[in-house]
Amino acid sequence: EVQLVESGGGLVQAGGSLRLSCAASGFTFDDYAIGWFRQAPGKAREGVSCISSSDGGKTYYTDSVKGRFTISSDNAKNTVYLQMNFLKPEDTAVYYCAAMPRVLHRAWMTSAIYHYWGQGTQVTVSS
Repeated sequence: EVQLVESGGGLVQAGGSLRLSCAASGFTFDDYAIGWFRQAPGKAREGVSCISSSDGGKTYYTDSVKGRFTISSDNAKNTVYLQMNFLKPEDTAVYYCAAMPRVLHRAWMTSAIYHYWGQGTQVTVSS
């Protein structure tokens, strides 16, 4: 059974930090790139970051999180992390991790190419 399980969300004050984890199982981790998406109430889902660890650790970030968020992967644990620093109220959303065939990693912001999705974890940043 394929599973992507996010954890690490919570409530934090503006300027604070959180680290999200995405634990994957049930598929060949090395064949997939892992992306993070978020969706705030009333807004469309947006791509936040992506890592293709089998492509030299290639990483991608949306402009609004560059310099604040860092994505990393522990292939031994089949887990991807999203370290979020200097959080802002506008980062408030449900965060999802998702897996796509790594050959498509350059199209990482296109949610339709992802095969598997987690259930999401809530991140709330208070002002």
